[in-house]
Amino acid sequence: MFIMTPIRSLLFCALSGLVLLGVSPNVRAATNSEPINQEAVQLSPQTQNGVSYLTGGIGLDESQALLQTRGYNLHIVSSVGPKGEYLPDVDITIQKAGGESVLSLTQVGPIVYVKLPDGKYEVISRRNGHENRQNVVLSGNAGQTVNVNWRVE
Repeated sequence: MFIMTPIRSLLFCALSGLVLLGVSPNVRAATNSEPINQEAVQLSPQTQNGVSYLTGGIGLDESQALLQTRGYNLHIVSSVGPKGEYLPDVDITIQKAGGESVLSLTQVGPIVYVKLPDGKYEVISRRNGHENRQNVVLSGNAGQTVNVNWRVE
């Protein structure tokens, strides 16, 4: 179980808020100069159907490490409630514009980074019987951020 000190809690909230606002990863990385405890970071690139992705963001160190990662053009952030607290248990499917599934992940998050070819995609997030669909267009080096905020149940 991850327990936050008041200072870490404030930093975590600041990072969460920046992510939810879709602030550039370069700006986010500059918001906290505190060193990352690499022993607390459990990130490892994975591949499904030829699509590379990273998922994580549990705890401040892992969130910071993930936010500083480069090379992924689609960023998906899952949160809950009005404060935008990170949410680590979302099912995510990414489909090409024609409906062909390119990536299907179960119980991931709160942050998912994906490396996809240019094109139009639909990001489908599911949690507790609810579904959220968002369309994205990926082009060139410009990254897109999909923020999914679930209501408190």
